[in-house]
Amino acid sequence: MNVFLPAAGRGRLLLSASLLALACSAPALAQGDTGAVSLDDIVVSATGTPTPAREIASSVTVITAKEIEQQQRRTLPQALATVPGLNIVQTGGPGGLTSVFMRGTNSNHVKVLVDGIEANDPSTPNRSFDFGSMLTDDIERIEVLRGPQSGLYGANALGGVISITTKRGDGPPKATARIEAGSHGTFNQSAGFGGGDDRFNYAFNVAHFRTDATEVTPPNLVPPGRRINPNAFDNYSYSGRVGVALGETLTLNWIGRYQDGQLRYTGDTGFPSLPAPYRSLQNYAQAFTRGEVVWDPFGGRFVNTFGISYTNQDRATRTANGNTGILGLPNENLGERTKIDWRGNLEIARGHNLLMGLQYERERLDTASLAASNGNKAAYLEYQGNIQDRYFLAANIRHDNDDSYGGHTTYRIAPAVIIPGSETKLKASYGTAFKAPTLSELFIDYRPGFNFYGNPNLSPEESRGWDIGFEQPLFDKRMQLGATWFQNDIDNLIVQNTARTSYANIGKAETKGVEAFAALEISPQFRVRADYTFTLAKDEIAHQELLRRPRHKASATATWTPTDKLTLSATLLYVGSWVDGNRDFSVARMNAKGAALVNLAAEYKATEKVTVFGRVDNLFDKRWENPVGFLVPGFGAFGGIKVAIGG
Repeated sequence: MNVFLPAAGRGRLLLSASLLALACSAPALAQGDTGAVSLDDIVVSATGTPTPAREIASSVTVITAKEIEQQQRRTLPQALATVPGLNIVQTGGPGGLTSVFMRGTNSNHVKVLVDGIEANDPSTPNRSFDFGSMLTDDIERIEVLRGPQSGLYGANALGGVISITTKRGDGPPKATARIEAGSHGTFNQSAGFGGGDDRFNYAFNVAHFRTDATEVTPPNLVPPGRRINPNAFDNYSYSGRVGVALGETLTLNWIGRYQDGQLRYTGDTGFPSLPAPYRSLQNYAQAFTRGEVVWDPFGGRFVNTFGISYTNQDRATRTANGNTGILGLPNENLGERTKIDWRGNLEIARGHNLLMGLQYERERLDTASLAASNGNKAAYLEYQGNIQDRYFLAANIRHDNDDSYGGHTTYRIAPAVIIPGSETKLKASYGTAFKAPTLSELFIDYRPGFNFYGNPNLSPEESRGWDIGFEQPLFDKRMQLGATWFQNDIDNLIVQNTARTSYANIGKAETKGVEAFAALEISPQFRVRADYTFTLAKDEIAHQELLRRPRHKASATATWTPTDKLTLSATLLYVGSWVDGNRDFSVARMNAKGAALVNLAAEYKATEKVTVFGRVDNLFDKRWENPVGFLVPGFGAFGGIKVAIGG
């Protein structure tokens, strides 16, 4: 479901609410807010409307373009690495398959939106999103919304939602360019052009990311005399967005994104399985687009958005022969999704809004042996209220009617209160969610040879989750503390049946834990933040901890701007031990070691238009396997230059 909705502003909305950067520039950003609110203080994903963070009961982390640039995070997994509640698992450095486990739920329990377009891949067996192939050059901000969210977002949001918004053109025409080189055979370039005003805006970006010498195979796994090949990743990404106001009440928006690339990686061969002497090849091409008509007949009091979006994700893998290195025939999978939706934002009274929407979606899977599709219709309603700027409530309900499993209703309620005097925010939420069976689970048969069959009678996975916490500002908000306890109970998990011949709804899991943070502004030039997450995730049937869910994760980030021209940042990431299988899962359960990684970054504005920068990743060259059998990239040093023209 597309969730970026227009603000109930007291003025004409310039662009679609599915574009967050726009919504944040609306004349009035939220109910009861009469003063200026900075972009960093706004959250959209939690309620679907731009709302001051102090009014939000849900747990949300916002990563801005400024933070991404200061820390020089070039890929999406790098940008998400320190977010509380997340465990990032990447098989082999940039471009490697990357999964995100949110609050201990499965990696396919995270719904990903890019400019309001659902990006989860219907061609994969579990409909998960591969974070490893996405670059950050055109990203304006990322919102990580934790907890069950199907009441607003529909299927596949048991763990939460990651919502990505790309940059919008604003102001006089401006062109930017960046070039970077460094360790692991890295050579990256990007360029952008954009501008805009109240009537017309445009932004276009292109980025190229290349690494051709990332060591990812642990030497102890390779037989003596067998060569070890590094991974090589090559990615091109193109994006654009245009908005035009045809009058005081009508706006048209278009968003497009295309990325293609290839990954050369070391697979496994033989029995027992060992890292192969030759590299296999994976190619991918992904296209995302959305068009919108925004109709605002009553000056912001009832804003209607009519949209259609389409995604096409094509992946082909060619496995190298273990003896000759000759690449085999491609194993190709194509996934498509088409979505048509209407959403309306009605301001009932000052501080009280209703969101409503209708949606039709169809996804399709196309492989060498099967073509299958499935459709879903949905309607949702949400109330958002602000009483005396102290009491806040968001409550939603949604009904989905799927061609395969029928109807399913979900909901969420999230109240918050700010106590006068201490300004302590007390917050809580309770919600339900579900994950729809994938096309692969429903229809793909693996025969002859494997005697494994799809199950068209599968039901959705279901969850109930709640959290409760507080946030406390101190010293005129120069220091902030907070902690949240969460728990999720998941039923009807889709796993292999006892005969291992098909899928069945027989799994059950519980995840619970704590997320805590402390942020301190020592001076306007020096800021630090620390986060800690404790997670306990258990299989309630086998009475075992779930794989790849570390109990402990902590991070600390410091940013120092000693002069107007120089910015320095340092990041410490600690991930504790967890349970994993070995590289080929011939050992199904083993203890995986944790590690602490340190990254440094610096940028210097040589002139108003020219910036030089550099960074060091994995400062102490930790040889850490995440997951087991795949090394994270070792010590890396990088540097480059950015140039801006116009603006």
